[in-house]
Amino acid sequence: MRAVTWHGKRDVRVDTVPDPRIQDPTDVIVKITSSGICGSDLHLYEVLGPFLDEGDILGHEPMGVVAEVGPEVTEVAVGDRVVVPFNVSCGTCFMCGQGLQSQCETTQVRSQRSGAALFGYTKLYGQVPGGQAEYLRVPFGNTLPIKVPEGPADDRFVYLSDVLPTAWQAVAYADVPKGGSLTVLGLGPIGAMAARIARYQGVENVIGVDLVPERLERARKDGIEVVDLKAHPKNLTEAVRALTDGRGTDSVIDAVGMEAHGSPVAKVAHQAVGLLPDALAAPFMKTAGVDRLGALHAAIDLVRRGGTISLSGVYGGMADPMPMLTMFDKQVQLRMGQANVWRWVPQILPLLVDGDPLGVDDFATHRVSLEEAPQAYATFQAKQDGMIKTLLRP
Repeated sequence: MRAVTWHGKRDVRVDTVPDPRIQDPTDVIVKITSSGICGSDLHLYEVLGPFLDEGDILGHEPMGVVAEVGPEVTEVAVGDRVVVPFNVSCGTCFMCGQGLQSQCETTQVRSQRSGAALFGYTKLYGQVPGGQAEYLRVPFGNTLPIKVPEGPADDRFVYLSDVLPTAWQAVAYADVPKGGSLTVLGLGPIGAMAARIARYQGVENVIGVDLVPERLERARKDGIEVVDLKAHPKNLTEAVRALTDGRGTDSVIDAVGMEAHGSPVAKVAHQAVGLLPDALAAPFMKTAGVDRLGALHAAIDLVRRGGTISLSGVYGGMADPMPMLTMFDKQVQLRMGQANVWRWVPQILPLLVDGDPLGVDDFATHRVSLEEAPQAYATFQAKQDGMIKTLLRP
């Protein structure tokens, strides 16, 4: 089969690799029909190379049609249309029972002291082959795949794999009070969808912050109050406070993560680590790594006293300097973590079956073939061509 594979920093290729096969009696093989490129895939493209091996298959936002089932699979059948959550979770352990599929005790990567395994996402999360491919082996066939109805195009359902539950959890964790306000930092796929979800759930005062013109214009069309970071490089906090009676918003979602613009020292650290051999770089990142914390520090400044910060952007540093005095003084609440996909599916799926209130049908800005993935990665990383969300069609 053909698959998107990692070969080094900013070097992804489409290679011919062995087809996946049934390994356990509850496995299923899914023929992929759509697979997204995620913002967190850019961390693999740019920063997290020490935790990848050449030839690793990328991607964690797939859907498709069941092509083969193991002998103990009873809940899906060949021909069923399914979305595959990015969490590799069993659905039956204690953590899954708490709605914490991202901490699944069956697939926790204990050798790395990490939570549940993830499709297509480094040794830190199990080095499980990903879904930017023609076929994907999916374990836990009775509990992991999400069955979706026939009819609407893939765009209606594919975001159940990651974008929708991640954005939904970001809004839930933000815990915006009734009549309250929310700032969303970063209007890429997760931030843009989080802003839409917040508006759908009744948050009237949603402020979106970004520096990419196409992202700002798209959010503006969604009814979001936008703030252009380029127009307020040194006074973003004042710009947001001016829109919120001088206090800042009740809640802030950081949908940017470790590669925020503005943290020059951490940027140099990222680049320096990238020059080290993997055998040296990996342990360094795990024990002394720092992130570019511009977005998180901005969130701490922007949120009102007693407010809540919801962290959905990916961070990985073990030695990040945090302004604990400010956080304590402001009585900031901080909630974070990988999204627990199945926790939110019962709330989201009915919205996709009965209509399209979140605008998923036209959420993708680009749809390209699997063979065009390397160029799509480069364009997405450079924030060119108005690319916000790309779907690959194997």
